[in-house]
Amino acid sequence: MACILQIALDTPLDSVFDYRWPCEPGSEPLVGQLALVPFGRREAVGVIVAIQASSAVPEDKLKDALAVRSQLAPLSPQWLALARFAADYYHRPLGEVAMPGLPKNLRLASTVALDRALKKLAKLADAHDPVPVDMPVLNPAQQQAADAIGGAQGFAPLLLYGVTGSGKTEVYLQACAQVLERDHDAQILIMVPEINLTPQLEANIRARFPGVMLATLHSGLSEGERMLHWLAAHQGRARIVLGTRLAILSSLPHLKLIVIDEEHDPSYKQQEGLRYSARDLAVWRARQLAIPIVLGSATPSLESWHHAQTGRYRRLELRERAVRDAVLPRVKLIDMERDKPKEGLTSNLIAALRSRLERGEQSLLFLNRRGYAPVICCEACGWISDCTRCSAHMVLHRPERRLRCHHCSLEMRIPHACPTCGNIDLQPLGRGTQRVEEALQALFPQARILRIDADSTRLKGSAQAAFDAVHRGDVDILIGTQMVAKGHDFKKLTLVGVLNPDTALFSQDYRASERLFAQLMQVAGRAGRAGLESEVLIQSRYCQHPLYGAVMRHDYDRFAGDLLEERHQAALPPFMYQALLRAEAPELATAIAFLESARDVLPTDAVVINDPIPMTMTRVHNVDRAQLLVESNSRPALQAFLTAWVDLLRAMKTRVRWSLEVDPLDI
Repeated sequence: MACILQIALDTPLDSVFDYRWPCEPGSEPLVGQLALVPFGRREAVGVIVAIQASSAVPEDKLKDALAVRSQLAPLSPQWLALARFAADYYHRPLGEVAMPGLPKNLRLASTVALDRALKKLAKLADAHDPVPVDMPVLNPAQQQAADAIGGAQGFAPLLLYGVTGSGKTEVYLQACAQVLERDHDAQILIMVPEINLTPQLEANIRARFPGVMLATLHSGLSEGERMLHWLAAHQGRARIVLGTRLAILSSLPHLKLIVIDEEHDPSYKQQEGLRYSARDLAVWRARQLAIPIVLGSATPSLESWHHAQTGRYRRLELRERAVRDAVLPRVKLIDMERDKPKEGLTSNLIAALRSRLERGEQSLLFLNRRGYAPVICCEACGWISDCTRCSAHMVLHRPERRLRCHHCSLEMRIPHACPTCGNIDLQPLGRGTQRVEEALQALFPQARILRIDADSTRLKGSAQAAFDAVHRGDVDILIGTQMVAKGHDFKKLTLVGVLNPDTALFSQDYRASERLFAQLMQVAGRAGRAGLESEVLIQSRYCQHPLYGAVMRHDYDRFAGDLLEERHQAALPPFMYQALLRAEAPELATAIAFLESARDVLPTDAVVINDPIPMTMTRVHNVDRAQLLVESNSRPALQAFLTAWVDLLRAMKTRVRWSLEVDPLDI
């Protein structure tokens, strides 16, 4: 007897697809299994979301499913519910959410990779000994936090607010030990914002729980590795799963605890395709499963801080550093109007670097701008190195002798003369990490200097090798972007110098001050973690700015309170809920015209629909971009409007590419 499989496929079409399948007694397919089906001129793998006795599709148009992946246990109803929630909340087709959350090798027409991975996993010995080793004694605040997490019952959102170096990782590990001891089948998901933070935490987990299988899930794995680790989690054999934002969509049938480290980090928000927040989905998943979730940070997001203030989250605090005698570094401001910098470095900062070199201690210079210089210019006629495809400058990368656009990746050789007037004296303007590295090499020729940014760590494993060199003490001065600002435990680092942070003070993005404060607090926290006296020097032309005063006092509480008051008065998140409709077209007028039509297609008083405007970076890769902001002080009202609106937008005939982002981070 034939039955109808309703299958979700990775396609922009917002529907599931019906296929015939011979449902033999005893071998019926199950909801949650994967199936191979014909789709147009190709074959595709989808997930069975329902099994029906009949279909609304005419019999002559129904196609037969080709195969059901019976060797793989079905995805759980809870996982399908998570995918459905994400699809509904972010207004994307179910298949576009469910299928990209699975490893690519699972989505192949051939089962060779799947069968090989299952065979390899079957040969691995079961590791179910949850007994931890080398458990250090916690200080009272850490012990209280670990017990609160480990003993939490049901859905319990916990905000672990701890200063940098307060031992949040140790709290996570000891709470995990309590959960694993209590439930021998329990699985724990630990998430970090960036790939380069996984090796250090992975080593800590393996050392603490040698008898437990650990799986890692992030985009740096090969497809074969990702498949193996995903299967270990899906089968319940991996007791601890460590990953970046994509790990929130992994299959974890026995999930009992979720930990989100550095929960404030914008990297948890996917910025293309399904624009989801892994942190927000994690909170929903914890609520769905009635389990505790820990959100840890030294600088929590204002949304999480607001939830803690209003009682939705329970706040746990670690106010002191974990290492005995380790105190937070002294933060000093260097007024660049008085101490004029040479090659971007003031005399005070140079003197501080020299004293660290003499003492054999490490220093870190933080500059969130890679490349040699942001732009080159001709002083004779005013020409500057603009990208021909984007509303952006081309960045000078001097070691490679190239100009490179960081938005569309266009590259070209540095011109020998000005393309406009022929002047051969072209000058770099501003400073990136490469130029600071060059200046330091001239100032301290004997020092061991290392630069860590997206350019120096392009090869697989190069970032970890660089961080290992710092941990071994093979580096005297480290120069880096935000890659080095968070999570790393540098034992000999006693000086942090921050170059050029002022630009964020004048950003049109209302979140810029929140992000700058978090960045400065995080990078300052790299210093003095092993008990050595340390300091942070911030070079600024605006030393009286209240943000810098809060950083000097390490006063997140008051800073967050002031920001929340500002947001409340300005009717901005977390007191307002937003969605952003973006449009892309060869001409800006076309994108604006589409957004104007979208604005008028569904008149409503339930939400505020703002006028369309060009995006800050208007042109990228020869495509013009505009945006339309929709706001409401009620999340249900906004969601109800978006549901009806998206259906109308899909029905509009247009060549404009458009996308909707719910809870946007960048406006």
